[in-house]
Amino acid sequence: MPEIQLLRPGHAPALLAFEQENRAYFAASVPDRGDDYFVRFDERHRALLAEQAAGVCYFHVLVGADDEVLGRVNLVDVAEGGAELGYRIAERASGRGLATRAVRKLCDLAATDYGLTTLRAATTLDNAASRAVLARSGFTVAGESELCGRPGLSYRRTLAEATAPPGAPTAG
Repeated sequence: MPEIQLLRPGHAPALLAFEQENRAYFAASVPDRGDDYFVRFDERHRALLAEQAAGVCYFHVLVGADDEVLGRVNLVDVAEGGAELGYRIAERASGRGLATRAVRKLCDLAATDYGLTTLRAATTLDNAASRAVLARSGFTVAGESELCGRPGLSYRRTLAEATAPPGAPTAG
């Protein structure tokens, strides 16, 4: 399985290639990043690393053979023990359970390495694959939402449930 790595400066070329190669694929289910994102990629990458250094976000890449980026799994808006989860997997790597494994691993990292207790996520109703990943990863529907004008669902996961041994009481 590809390795989850915390984003670092050296990931920039492979991450840009990942975003360019999958732009149309991603735009089918999430809003397109726009041309400016690609034109100003290096500047944006540095800004993400600064946010990460400040502890307000944790950006991760899924790195496969030859240091290729196969996905991103991020925690943003970290505050008061919680964060928003976001992820995207390359089209050629989809359908193999990679997103589910990556999200589960990031939930573990969120609890053990970053001290978080709750994660939030959201997806559109028409993104069945993302809804399935969240459900398989222990997220539950928290309510309805709208994402870029499209109907969606918001999700929540309490991480104490993820890290407690089987049969142990959990916070609710």
